Amino acid sequence: MMRDRVPVSILYSTTGPYAALGREAVDGAMAAVAEINADHAYGFNIAAKIDDPCGRAEGYAALARSAIRDGGCQHIIGTITSWSRKDVLPIVERHGALLWYAFPYEGYEASDSAVYLGACPNQHLLPLFDYVLPRHGHQPFIVGSNYIWGWEISRIAREIAEAYGGQVVADRYVPLGSTEVDHLISEIRDKKPDFILSNLVGQSATAFIEAYGAFRKHHQDAPPIVACNMSETDLDGLSHDARRGHISTSIYFDRLDTPENRAFKARMTTRYGARRCITTPFMSAYMAMSILARSIADAGTDAPEAVRKVATARLFDTPVGSVGIDPRTHHAALKPHLGLSDEEGGFTLLESADEAIPADPYLVRSLQKPASVSHPPILKVIK
Repeated sequence: MMRDRVPVSILYSTTGPYAALGREAVDGAMAAVAEINADHAYGFNIAAKIDDPCGRAEGYAALARSAIRDGGCQHIIGTITSWSRKDVLPIVERHGALLWYAFPYEGYEASDSAVYLGACPNQHLLPLFDYVLPRHGHQPFIVGSNYIWGWEISRIAREIAEAYGGQVVADRYVPLGSTEVDHLISEIRDKKPDFILSNLVGQSATAFIEAYGAFRKHHQDAPPIVACNMSETDLDGLSHDARRGHISTSIYFDRLDTPENRAFKARMTTRYGARRCITTPFMSAYMAMSILARSIADAGTDAPEAVRKVATARLFDTPVGSVGIDPRTHHAALKPHLGLSDEEGGFTLLESADEAIPADPYLVRSLQKPASVSHPPILKVIK
């Protein structure tokens, strides 16, 4: 029987080393909650339970357990980093709940207790390297936060670069949240790579981008930073020199000029004002909450098994277009875009895929051959 009140956990760190990403995600999720609760066609209200693990490893599992046991939440929208997701997954599996994960990640995972709405490597790293390697060269310098995201994206990037006949000139890691990056800039200056692949997260990414901007002021031929997880959030508050010239891949940019995004931004302008930049974390959490609510409405219950069955059996209209979720892997098919950052901290679109790309979380199809011939370029130039 449908309940009038459906409790949902929103589990993002809004303080700590990647707080800016978490605040954007909470805002996006709550924007969706406001729309859902104002729409009487749903027949229920979302009762959001917002928890802040503060970016601490020990916080996620405890808060997830409490949301399920004490708060009655059968669905958790949240976690940003892969280590936090992996801490929460055993909790939702044990209690028969469902985790809605909406951030790009390194792949090599599938769970019946999760719905993956963020891009995996064949939807972010492969299209990024399809674009960057032929234009900038095959000798990257890789820097990442010292946990599974940084390790795995580096490993896959190395495999792709070597398949192109190149090599990684250095592979460096910093603790998650560390802002000590001067040694990285010094090594980049000495090694002269073709480009820098940044797998840094949160304030580590922001500190590195700012330091690299200062370096480029005196080295006009410095290569670009490229990333699979850089959004407008990471550039907010930086100097104009630091903001410009980076290449990022994402399923969403604020300047995405599509009917779906224009309509979405018009609604968000009404809520937040015209000056609000809509970021990937914001949109992704909004999309997760919206898809969850529509699945509950179609299922007539918030029981996770029934909701998952509905969510993987239909298409959903979203700000990034029509989205379907694979019933085998529970990963969304997504359309990647490439953007070039400018002085204002926004991204001008360079290329977009023709259509949504099915997720290949274990890269069983995408890397069967050397990367240079394993798949045709999946992006087209926007005229």
